[in-house]
Amino acid sequence: MYLTRQFRLLPKSSLVRHITSGNGTHYTTTTPAAEEHIEIPNRIERSPTDLLQALASTVGRDPTAPHYKYHDDPFLIPMSNVAKRAYTLSKEAGRKAASWIKEEHRELFLHQEAQPPIEKFAPRMVYTEESEVDASSLQQIIAQGELTDAVLVYNLLEQKGIEVSDELKQSLLELVCFYNNQEPLPEDFLEERWFSENSRRRERHGKTWKDGDLAEKLYAALEPKTPQSYAALIRGMAKYLQCERAYALLQEANEKRIQLDTNTYNSIIQIISFLKETADQRWQLCNDLLQQMAEQQLRPNLGTLNAALQCISSFGNFKLARSSALKILSEFKQLGVVPSLGTYYFLLIIFCRERAPVSHVIVDILNEIAGKHFKIEHQRDTYFFATAMDVCRNHLHDKALAKKVDELLHTGNNYDLVGDSFKESIYYRNYLALLCQTETIEDFMRTYDLLVPNIYIPEPGIMEEILRALEINAAVEHIPRIWSDMVIFDHTHRESLLLLLLRIMVDNRPNADAPGQQQLPEQCAKVAIDMYNKIEESLKRVRKVSFTGHMLGDILTLIVRGDSSSFDKASEVFSYIDKQQHRIPGTPAESALLEYVEATVKNKAPSQALATLQYAVENNMEATTLAQRINEGFTLSEVHLAKLKSLVGDGFLDK
Repeated sequence: MYLTRQFRLLPKSSLVRHITSGNGTHYTTTTPAAEEHIEIPNRIERSPTDLLQALASTVGRDPTAPHYKYHDDPFLIPMSNVAKRAYTLSKEAGRKAASWIKEEHRELFLHQEAQPPIEKFAPRMVYTEESEVDASSLQQIIAQGELTDAVLVYNLLEQKGIEVSDELKQSLLELVCFYNNQEPLPEDFLEERWFSENSRRRERHGKTWKDGDLAEKLYAALEPKTPQSYAALIRGMAKYLQCERAYALLQEANEKRIQLDTNTYNSIIQIISFLKETADQRWQLCNDLLQQMAEQQLRPNLGTLNAALQCISSFGNFKLARSSALKILSEFKQLGVVPSLGTYYFLLIIFCRERAPVSHVIVDILNEIAGKHFKIEHQRDTYFFATAMDVCRNHLHDKALAKKVDELLHTGNNYDLVGDSFKESIYYRNYLALLCQTETIEDFMRTYDLLVPNIYIPEPGIMEEILRALEINAAVEHIPRIWSDMVIFDHTHRESLLLLLLRIMVDNRPNADAPGQQQLPEQCAKVAIDMYNKIEESLKRVRKVSFTGHMLGDILTLIVRGDSSSFDKASEVFSYIDKQQHRIPGTPAESALLEYVEATVKNKAPSQALATLQYAVENNMEATTLAQRINEGFTLSEVHLAKLKSLVGDGFLDK
């Protein structure tokens, strides 16, 4: 006997089994199926740009493309540092104008099309001396961070005798202390922050705290004094370098046994260099403050570590600075405090000083953080990359380390920590200058093509380094490209660069028979002609470059080395030299005049040749060689021969 089994899945997931026996009898049984269990994964929070970032990660960056903010009009893509700054700031000025119109003509923007309404699109509430306000209005304004309106509303409440709670006064005190009662630049204006005029002077070196202002009045009105009120005023004074009073308030709080928080102590440790003169005194005060924190059972954090290192970085005694930094770093490591890039920045400036012994601490730092992803955790984190590249170039002169730093910068989103436009330019200035000095010219030019001009535009000093590298390597084939960039970058008014460029082309005469250099003489001639025209145009402007005899001689030499069609331009240049000789300082080299005479022979122009000879005689230059070449190269008429003899005499015929 045998059995045949068949299975089918019913809609309710019950399992029905049909069994047929050998004699044809059918049996049907139903077996309940196991219940299905569906696991719903936890919701993952996504930012509004996560999808765009995922798509962008699938596409490699195009180094030949400019930054996205310059894509509005391809014809206006800026190609110089000045143009980039003007473009972005003018674009932001348009946004400012739109914001101004929204505020000045608020009656036009009262409609709310978005549901729920978007507060940023609505005009701001305007408060005047006649406004009806209460404590809740002040609380709302403080929550929005509107400093000017908050101060105005607080004064209105005081005038109307409306009581303001100590809690609300504390909130206003914190806002006023944070901004020193001065309206900050709105966060919306990113470009103005990026291209700020004060990029080089961000670090304040003198007191800017407003003594006797609203912050101190609010603090005096708070009774009894709380740890929060002490903390707000101390941090504000420390931030704006009212150092002595900030430290006095800290001591006062300790005497009254008012326990402050860790960040308040951090703010005082940061300004120790303004409180004490010598390194020993600063180190002693730093230890005292850390000891006070330990006694009050305050746990140090990353801010404490970086504040202590900032204090140590001000020590003039580099031996004490190094030993103290290592001690601090070891203790905080035991406490489980993870360093940030700002920590490593302080270590670099402590160990890699200009007049101190060479230190390779950056090697250990890069080994520690290679391949890691960073985000901003401290205000000095954005100083690391520019400082690290400066150490690689000026302290160690190590190309391999510089490439490791660059690799770290382009890991994950680490480029967000490159800093503002000033720090970014310092980073690439040092990077290109180092590669220019250590790599082969071909490898360097490949990196140059990746970075210039969309990421970095070389300053005149770096352009001079590049030209010197081309001169050392006799790489005259790259000169036309470099000249084109100099024109775009507005470097054509730099006389030192022009003279260096001319010297490279004149001294490294291209071999027309060598492969790939057949077009170079003609290209160099075009560069010289373009330079001549631009200098002539600049004479009518404020920023002008004055011709010199040597410069014009080099231009003349390069033009005559080009094809025969450029002879007319060469004659124009020499005519300018001849007519303006009393205004032009110096004279062309004798070799330049000789090459021009050779060109006159080739183009059968004896009059120009004799004019060249006359110029040489009038300027007390060696004229015999020129006279012999003119006599040999031409079949002179009696008139030309007579003029030749009148200039140099008959003696040259006997030589």
